[in-house]
Amino acid sequence: MIEHLNEQTLCEQFCTQVRLHHRGNGLVMLETPFTYPDGDQYPIYLTDTATGGLRVSDGGHTLMHLSYENDVDKFFEGSRAQLWSQVTAEQGVSYDESSGQFWLECAPAELAVSSFRLGQAITRIYDLTFLNRSRVASTFYDDLQEQILSLVSAEKVHKDFSVPGIPGAENYPVDFCLDGRNDLPVFVFGIPNRDKARLATIFLQYFHQHHVDFDSLLIFADQQDIPRADLARLSNVGGEMIASLNAEDDFRRKLLRKVA
Repeated sequence: MIEHLNEQTLCEQFCTQVRLHHRGNGLVMLETPFTYPDGDQYPIYLTDTATGGLRVSDGGHTLMHLSYENDVDKFFEGSRAQLWSQVTAEQGVSYDESSGQFWLECAPAELAVSSFRLGQAITRIYDLTFLNRSRVASTFYDDLQEQILSLVSAEKVHKDFSVPGIPGAENYPVDFCLDGRNDLPVFVFGIPNRDKARLATIFLQYFHQHHVDFDSLLIFADQQDIPRADLARLSNVGGEMIASLNAEDDFRRKLLRKVA
């Protein structure tokens, strides 16, 4: 079967999936088989440029679709913002903050390739919605910090804290140290995976060995992902635990009980 395939057949099949719709005012919509997760097609818009080329854009629809189920402001913060910039740079696509459009410019002869580049960029941007708390450690820490700061004033939060008075303190950083009640610091560790569970266990044991006076709070991306043996060792040296950042009521109750 495969030896009977030819370029003409492929071109004919591709062409049946692509149409041009003239909308007036110099605007043309390119219909393609690319779709958002909800089944809507990517609307790709074409306009002339002053230099005789074409501007290819999504008309702001990608950001609109993202806003249906996401806080789009988070895509411009922390790790998500870095990945956003990486995707657009790799695909040669620009983002217009004023209009919310992804776009690029090309010569008419490069329209097909440019349309694929824009489509690929939109797909990868949309994939950022899957960077949830249980899958990407860097995003988990961004979300953890955001949740802490929503409950505790910034001056009481000390990120990457080195415990004073112990040898090699810089080698045992605390994710977040909070000013606790009765001057008792609260060491908060985010636990996105098994490796961090083991590391936090070592850190907490070290603090106990050097008679550091502290309280602790251990917050998991998903506690069920941590092997029982690792969880048992961590529970022996750590304080209260929160099974997931999604457990917002538990997070608030346990955190505010410890913080001044």
